[in-house]
Amino acid sequence: MTGIALSTPQRRTRTWVRTTVGVLLTAAMLFPVYWMINVSFTRDQDMRKSPPDLFPVHGTLEGYRAVFDQQLPYLGTSLVIGLGTVVLTVALAAPAGYALAKLRPRGGGVLSFLLLVAQMVPGIIMAMGFYAIYLQLGLLQSVPGLIVADSTLAVPFAVLIFTAFMSGIPGELIQAAQMDGARALRTFWSIVLPMSRNSVVTVSLFAFLWSWSDFVFASTLANGGAHEPITLGIYHYIGNNNQQWNAIMATAVVASLPATVILVLAQRYVAAGVTAGAVKD
Repeated sequence: MTGIALSTPQRRTRTWVRTTVGVLLTAAMLFPVYWMINVSFTRDQDMRKSPPDLFPVHGTLEGYRAVFDQQLPYLGTSLVIGLGTVVLTVALAAPAGYALAKLRPRGGGVLSFLLLVAQMVPGIIMAMGFYAIYLQLGLLQSVPGLIVADSTLAVPFAVLIFTAFMSGIPGELIQAAQMDGARALRTFWSIVLPMSRNSVVTVSLFAFLWSWSDFVFASTLANGGAHEPITLGIYHYIGNNNQQWNAIMATAVVASLPATVILVLAQRYVAAGVTAGAVKD
């Protein structure tokens, strides 16, 4: 042994120190979220109170009433865009990942490199390109236009995730399916895709989160239209009601709930999907 073993009291002390530091750091990182929730329940007359209340002693639901009166259309639009982005991303990326992992097409290495490069392109540059294209096609201020634009952010990442995961699927299973007469498409649909549940959930989650929180594409391609996502709804609300901070924070809380719930429910699948392919037997 090169070191001295710690006694039981020393181990307990070190564990308590680490736990305390972890709790303090976590509390510091989550305090802005707590303050957002606190302000969302605070009355207008208590906003400028000094010192401010750490708890909404005289809480109010006026902010949340304003959310449901004015922000529901934005939330509905974001939900449609998010689900549409998930469907389009999985539909494009899963077959591409299967092809790169198992079919080994010519130029597959170059394609993988281009997918990495695509993730480095700034979103504002892509937004300007989409604006020029949509202006000619008449897709500005449309939900399908935003779905396609948001999918371009998710597809490169999704293809890499699917490729890493599907590379770990035993080749014997695919060979057995081929011996039974299954073609590549049937093998992908009946065997590979069901086994890739973790990666499907991971890709779906990230695609939804990117589209739900997108502001660059929304402000460039949908600003002023009849269907605007919640990011633009919050932006307009801040500009028009910069004194009603309880309503602004309530909007932010409600907008955060869908992504938070989905992340909590899917976290174990995400951990498995992201680490897929990292370890080879």
